[in-house]
Amino acid sequence: MKVLVMMSGGVDSSVAAALLRDQGHDVVGVTLKLWGGESDSGCCSVSDVDDARRVADALGIVHHVFNFGDAFTTHVVAPYAADHGAGRTPNPCIECNRHIKFAAVDERARALGFDAVATGHHARVAVRPDGTRRIARGADAAKDQSYVLHMLGQDQLARTLLPLGGMQKDEVRALAAELGLRTASKPDSQDVCFITKTTGRGSFLDRRIPLTPGRVVDAEGHEVGTVAAVELVTVGQRKGLGLAGGGAPRYAVDVDVPSATVTVGSKRDLLVDEQRAASLQWSAGPVSGPVLVQVSAHGTPAEATVTEGPDRTAVVRWAVPQRRVAAGQSVVAYEADEVVAGAIAV
Repeated sequence: MKVLVMMSGGVDSSVAAALLRDQGHDVVGVTLKLWGGESDSGCCSVSDVDDARRVADALGIVHHVFNFGDAFTTHVVAPYAADHGAGRTPNPCIECNRHIKFAAVDERARALGFDAVATGHHARVAVRPDGTRRIARGADAAKDQSYVLHMLGQDQLARTLLPLGGMQKDEVRALAAELGLRTASKPDSQDVCFITKTTGRGSFLDRRIPLTPGRVVDAEGHEVGTVAAVELVTVGQRKGLGLAGGGAPRYAVDVDVPSATVTVGSKRDLLVDEQRAASLQWSAGPVSGPVLVQVSAHGTPAEATVTEGPDRTAVVRWAVPQRRVAAGQSVVAYEADEVVAGAIAV
């Protein structure tokens, strides 16, 4: 089978390419040029492209670079800024997977005659008895990335290979070292690739959207603090709210950008019985009954039911009250280890 492997310059995608090569596939590596600005997060840099190219050379496979910079700006960076401007908390890595890695790349792979695309994600593609597929958790619970791949549809899953799904991370590094790959001890990439640690999210957004000073109020509407930019506050946030010290911890329970107001309350005030969501997508058809819903990449799943409404809206009803989810974040439902649905909190 002719397989296009997305090689980020990290150890996971390096080993994914090696495994597929050793399985006898016709493997070609590709590194994506997505972000042309500053980056210090360990991806999207010139050195990462060089690492991927050198690993490909060591494996004896062809390596290419695909430039999707314009698409990345359109589908990931611009919505990231717009969401913050509207008081939402986006997840750009999920949108990159949705629009770039498993859409734009797959479209080009099809045009070039590849039978499948592959990545180094720690997740599995589970084939069900009826032939449909679902994303499933990887064997290494600490590195599981099924949450960020929840949006993959049946056509995409049929063409996606995830060779590391059954491996532990230490096994991946050991195999890379055994193969003499230069990425064997390379640290994992962290955070958002286009937000630098030195300048941060505030500086990045300040160049793209107006940032509005806001007031912080309690449940009765009394002003108790201020924030430099209401667009940078997320539901559940505790620090950076300009609150006086002492007393019980208080958290952002609501962010209203039009009025430049953040409402704070106790941890109990964050608890809700249900969470509304939009853009619901079932993995392989609707599921009724209890599921486990996860609201962050490595969060603890909680029991709930998911009810679909009109226009792909959904209501997640918790078995036990849970902390409200910031608008813009993904809510992902599982049956055991398999993803059954995903949506975006509103």
